[in-house]
Formats: sequence, C-alpha cells, structure tokens
Amino acid sequence: MKILALELSTARGSLARLNDAVEFARKWPNDRKNSAPFFENLNIVTKRFGVPEIIIVGLGPGSYAGTRIAISVAIGLKVSSEARLIGYPSICAIECDAEEYCVIGDARRKSFFSARICGHELIEGPSLHSEEELKSKLAALRSEMPIFCAGSLPQFEQAVIRSPSASVLARLAQDPQRSFSLPPLEPMYLREPHVTMPKTASSK
Repeated sequence: MKILALELSTARGSLARLNDAVEFARKWPNDRKNSAPFFENLNIVTKRFGVPEIIIVGLGPGSYAGTRIAISVAIGLKVSSEARLIGYPSICAIECDAEEYCVIGDARRKSFFSARICGHELIEGPSLHSEEELKSKLAALRSEMPIFCAGSLPQFEQAVIRSPSASVLARLAQDPQRSFSLPPLEPMYLREPHVTMPKTASSK
C-alpha cells in the first residue's frame, strides 16, 4: 500500500510516505501562521513518489488550525488521486517503546486534557480536568507509565515533551482492523464547538 500521512496538530509538523517501509519522512517547526514548510515538503514527496493509495490525517486533539489545514489538503489530494481518506487521533501516534502511555495537554480556559493510549488505541479520554484534578489523576497512575505532552507544561513535572509522528500514523494505516475515522473528517474537539447564532432583526 502506498500511504501518505499528514500530522499538523502540534508545534512539530510531520509527513511520511510509506510503501512497506518508510521511504520518506520529514519534521519541521509547525507555525500555524506559516504553512510554507508543510507545502514545500508535500510538494517534494508528491513529485518523488506520485499519488498515494491511502491518505491518513492526524485529527488531534491539538491545533484546530493545523488539523484543518491537513484535512483540507488531504481532501484535495483524495479528489485528484482517488485515494482512500482516513483519520486517526494524533495522540495515538506518538513514537514510544511503552505499550501504554498517557498524554496531557493545555485545553485553555484554565483546564487540561488527559488521555490513555494502549497499543496505539485510545482507551480513555480525552477528558477535561482542572490543574489539581489532573495532578491527582496522574499521581494515581502506575509509576512506570510514560506521560507525554506536546508543549511545555512546567506544572506537571513528570510530563515529557513528545509530538505525534506521521511515520507512526503511516504504519498504523497498514492495519485494517483499527477504528479509523472516515470522511467527512473533523478535528477532535475537547469541547462542543461553539456556534454564534446571528441576531434576529427586531420587529418594528
């Protein structure tokens, strides 16, 4: 299978092209205000390897802007290549030797999220917590369980910074038994999307 993986949910963007073994993999600082490195690397892999048969996108949770860009590009590539499009939680694609690990992150509004992953499958969460709630939750985990975060969280000293990997996503796409998301793909939301309703015109 010719697989293209796109991962833009954190400050470390990556893409990978896989055909049995990883043929091409790139990582770069992912600035949501400047997508040029992503498109430069995508152009290189497209010219070098041609169209994919499967496109997999990391769905977060994380940067909505980055994830939406990855989804939009994947949709365009799907139309031009007739590839199969699938999505998968980015937090399940962290490169790590441990079978099970925990991921935490800043969910804004003075809250944090946590999730547990086993065998690259999401088995708990993501769920929202206050700082004190998350500290209590992490204290109850087995001491040997790795705890990862995509950005600096100094209040959680045990957390190690590590980003999702497009190379891992590409390998996961080889397993047809996994529960992939199918189109229409959306970023993973930690809260219900907020919709602002237009004001109705006042009656005269």
